[in-house]
Amino acid sequence: MTSTSTAPMKLYSYFRSSASYRVRIALNLKGIPYEISPVHLLEGGGQQHAETYRRLNPSREVPTLIHGDFVLGQSMAIIDYLDSVQFSPRLIPVDPQQRAITLQACEIVNSGAQPVHNLRVLQKLEKEFQATQDQRDAWAAYWIRHGCETLEAFLADKAGRFALGDHPTAADCFVIPHLANADRFKVSLEAFPTLRRIRVCCLDLPAFQNAAPEKQPDFPRS
Repeated sequence: MTSTSTAPMKLYSYFRSSASYRVRIALNLKGIPYEISPVHLLEGGGQQHAETYRRLNPSREVPTLIHGDFVLGQSMAIIDYLDSVQFSPRLIPVDPQQRAITLQACEIVNSGAQPVHNLRVLQKLEKEFQATQDQRDAWAAYWIRHGCETLEAFLADKAGRFALGDHPTAADCFVIPHLANADRFKVSLEAFPTLRRIRVCCLDLPAFQNAAPEKQPDFPRS
């Protein structure tokens, strides 16, 4: 492996992918320049299934980060890596208890809510179980709401301006895309005052604004 200290970063991303959105936020918070290489998850049956991309990411998912000749998938692993190569601002705290709390907040989304309503699951519901679009949307909305309920209860006594205090952490990188999915699937946030407050504070920062789906080069313009 060659030195990555001065190597540029490339992020294989899809504008609507919440996992890609998390990493874009993290890169922006750290001020790390990066190039977006779009991977359309629907066109041609999904560009993530192309052989060239499968060699980069055997999971056939986004995001994938390229740093020099180092290749890394999975948003949690990528954000942890970014903390290692550029220590400040820290997104996953060093303190053992604060680190554990931050990872728990991330995992409420990462392993609890998002995997059961992602594109691959929704496509499986349609193909194997003949789910209609309305049924697919209702399934996604159920799990997104479940994630919001869990986050609200977990963060209510821990949040400051942001999810875990008065500075953005990896937790915010996961919360904001989850709330974007809530908007997409028409899940009301009325019952989640902590999450609404966190979102207002996050979206006041350019790092979050510039990571949004509508700011991405592959966002449909027509």
